[in-house]
Amino acid sequence: MPDRESPERAIELLQERGYTACEIDFEGKFWMDYAWAERFGELARAAGIVLSVHAPIAGFMGHAERGKKLNMAVGMLDHSAGIAKAAGAEVVVFHPGFLLGREREAAIDSVVEQLGELRERLEKKDRAVPFGVEIMGRVRELGTAEDVFAISARCGWVRPVVDFAHLHAVTDGAFTDTPAFAEVLEGADAVIQPGAPFHIHFSDIAYANRNETKHLPYGEGTLRVEPLGSALKEFDRPATVITESPDEASNQAIREELYAAVGTRSAKRASSSSASASRSSARRNSA
Repeated sequence: MPDRESPERAIELLQERGYTACEIDFEGKFWMDYAWAERFGELARAAGIVLSVHAPIAGFMGHAERGKKLNMAVGMLDHSAGIAKAAGAEVVVFHPGFLLGREREAAIDSVVEQLGELRERLEKKDRAVPFGVEIMGRVRELGTAEDVFAISARCGWVRPVVDFAHLHAVTDGAFTDTPAFAEVLEGADAVIQPGAPFHIHFSDIAYANRNETKHLPYGEGTLRVEPLGSALKEFDRPATVITESPDEASNQAIREELYAAVGTRSAKRASSSSASASRSSARRNSA
């Protein structure tokens, strides 16, 4: 979010920078109230800016024990859904949790069970918005692409959030060509409802021992967005691509490169395809 003081100023800055999407950043804490969210959503819709919400990091499912931590996580995801409903956001992004000494299948069962309980709570409050479970960047923990696809397939209201920086890290830098990106997108495409967009996170990334360490300015690492754009062209599904770069110059560079790869007009003129907190139309055989 480019400005936390004024919804009007935030939208103005997003438009100045050429973005057509924005992920509301609650990873650290909630800072936006319902009135702020409603006004921001109203202005975003008028400006053609698609919104999503990233829930706090502690708002994960799959707790091994019931108690205070699970209750806190449920409350965080509940409140995130309320803000998303107020703003008209298309998805709430959350993390899948941890193995916590369990076998992978048992951990996934726990995530699915607790998500089902959360869904019942949200339905009673009329805030049962779509959720997106993010692929994580630690090779020995819960949150592989396969884990995320399994969770999404078992929960029809949960979509995979494909984080290619995390995938690049856990594969020791394997995402260098279009087929690698396309294979993961195929897995996501198989479990997302028809018509719903891919939700993608992207940035350059540093990693060690197949674990992420930090996001990098674009060009300092080995992950590039051009093969992602080439892969997206082969899918008959829209995509929202959010960059998590540490600097604005990287966001702009990623967006321009993705536009060129998808084959749209200049980012400053296009309205149906974009990146870096923006939306890519990624239609089959699009030009």
